[in-house]
Amino acid sequence: MNAIRRGLGNAVVQAFLVVIGLVWLTPLAGLLLSSLRSPQDSASSGWWTALASPGQLSFDNYSALLKNSGMIQAFWNTVLISVPATTLVVVVAALAGYAFAWLDFPGREPVFLVVVALLVVPVQIGLLPVAKLFGELGLFGTIPGVVLFHVAYGLPFAVFLLRNYFAEMPKEMLEAARMDGGSEWRIFTRLVLPVGRPAIASLAIFQFLWVWNDMLVALLFADSSSQPLTVELQSQIRQFGSNIDVLAPGAFLSLVVPVAVFFAFQRHFVQGVMAGSVK
Repeated sequence: MNAIRRGLGNAVVQAFLVVIGLVWLTPLAGLLLSSLRSPQDSASSGWWTALASPGQLSFDNYSALLKNSGMIQAFWNTVLISVPATTLVVVVAALAGYAFAWLDFPGREPVFLVVVALLVVPVQIGLLPVAKLFGELGLFGTIPGVVLFHVAYGLPFAVFLLRNYFAEMPKEMLEAARMDGGSEWRIFTRLVLPVGRPAIASLAIFQFLWVWNDMLVALLFADSSSQPLTVELQSQIRQFGSNIDVLAPGAFLSLVVPVAVFFAFQRHFVQGVMAGSVK
């Protein structure tokens, strides 16, 4: 009886998770079908009618998207912003997290308290002062300026996260590596980074999704030549209203990239979440 109850309980949980997954994927499927339908079909009926009439689907909208220079440039701008902003945050946070966790240097605790205090500073507070500073430095309206802003505001949480994760590593393991003659750099690259891979992967996913989907920072710090896909989509809606043949494939492209990144690193992400739950 206990085995039957456990089996029924697992079946109910699995069915519930399947339903949640289908509900979560429904907007993505709807956007995909909308991006494959003509503007006339989209105006006359809902996207779900394509399930019964697959003849409505074609790649004409994506052909139009590839000819839209503004959307293509915005996509590459998003890549040029998201990848460096994610890479820099992960690299700097990993180095700083290891230093705060295992290296003794003057002022370590006060500096770390400052990092923790920066977690409560809202992004909106720094928009105007940083915009003025970037204007004086010639970074306002440029991709490097947007990247630097994301790096600056992503580092406090990243350092806090990785420092706490690295600090939970067994002290004996690092002491044994030092006794064997390992330098701090060798210990960091050969021991700490492999062990901390789940936390680093989780951080990279969070940072990438935040930067890729950002519009607030880009609206202020990016000009027309450096604006990402989120701003370009908003601009297309404002200028043309219902040009669904460009907006739908552009929105799907903006959505499918972070989804693909998440599924590519989901194994490490789950490991990081599970490790954090038991430490």
